[in-house]
Amino acid sequence: MFIGIVGKPSCGKSTFFKSATLAEVDIANYPFTTIKPNHAVGFVKIDCVDTFFEKQCHPRTGFCVNHKRFVPIDLVDVAGLVPGAHEGLGMGNQFLDDLRQADALVHVIDVSGSVNEKGEPVETLSYDPANDIKFLETELDQWYLGILKKGWAKFARQVMQEKSNIAKALGKQLSALKITEEMVAGGIKKLNLNSEKPSEWSDESLLSLSTELRKITKPMVIAANKIDVPGAQKNFERLKTQFPDYFIIPCSAESELALREAAKHELIKYIPGEDSFEITDLGNEKLNDKQKTALNFIKTNVLEKFNTAGVQDALNKAVFEMLDYIAIYPGGVNNLEDQYGNCLPDCFLLKNGSTALDFAFKLHTDFGKKFIRAIDVKTKRTVGKEHLLKHLDVVEIISDK
Repeated sequence: MFIGIVGKPSCGKSTFFKSATLAEVDIANYPFTTIKPNHAVGFVKIDCVDTFFEKQCHPRTGFCVNHKRFVPIDLVDVAGLVPGAHEGLGMGNQFLDDLRQADALVHVIDVSGSVNEKGEPVETLSYDPANDIKFLETELDQWYLGILKKGWAKFARQVMQEKSNIAKALGKQLSALKITEEMVAGGIKKLNLNSEKPSEWSDESLLSLSTELRKITKPMVIAANKIDVPGAQKNFERLKTQFPDYFIIPCSAESELALREAAKHELIKYIPGEDSFEITDLGNEKLNDKQKTALNFIKTNVLEKFNTAGVQDALNKAVFEMLDYIAIYPGGVNNLEDQYGNCLPDCFLLKNGSTALDFAFKLHTDFGKKFIRAIDVKTKRTVGKEHLLKHLDVVEIISDK
């Protein structure tokens, strides 16, 4: 699972990334603070199944707090993109290439309208953040189009001369973008393109196909950052109406980062994505009045108003709703522990619609090849290889040794 964090410079993108990962990255309010992509581990949050068994889990990767399980995913913070990125402006081609293998994108925008299209500070609410959503769509579409059109005339003639399957040929050519033959075939059918005469496709048709493939392979959640700035909420409500096809999440990455850093130092008790926190005894001793005032601001103007600081919600929305993944635990009917005594140590993310056999192969190739049956550990029911898994299932795989 690979999620790209994107947006123009100075919109809070790197703050979002750091708040999600607590990785050490440069943060500043000037363009191109980030040049090389930052990679780190982030997490999606689920209700842990350990409560079903009245136990406490011991994750091998990720962590669990108050029976909220955090499952690791890969995040990359790409340098800020500006209009003309697909043409190389601001090293845009290089930055776009960093997104080739991303399964989905979180587009961080400054919903307070205090940064212009170049990432330069302007008066709050003077810039329309809707422009940023449109600009990134355009840049990604043009990026896909540039890759698609590279050597297009020769490619199209060859496909026609050899009477090749255009969807298969294009799927292979564009595989670096995670585009498949099936995706191309679906796009061709939807746009009513003549698959036997690709050389006759117009530039407009190629752009439309690029847009279709981009929407499928790089779906986006919009993180409406700086929601705590006065006036920003009005912009947020307008954007939800203007862009109904997007998940748009109210977000204050700066607040989330402050909460996670305070929790890391045991000054507060806070579970990422929750709507409240509690100052600890240590926090009462060490936090000064200014810090307590800042925490109270976050509580009143972010958590109580929006029920979240938004960062965790954006990641969860991307993985579980937009990409439609589910979380599955391996476990045994008679034993939920591994050889080291760790209870429910692993949790895997699979596409919704995955079967027991898919899960067996996810665990190990030999489990898949030698699959006999599976057991739904919660119900203790034996199921076959075609059994469809559900979110938060615990499954035991029985294979031929």
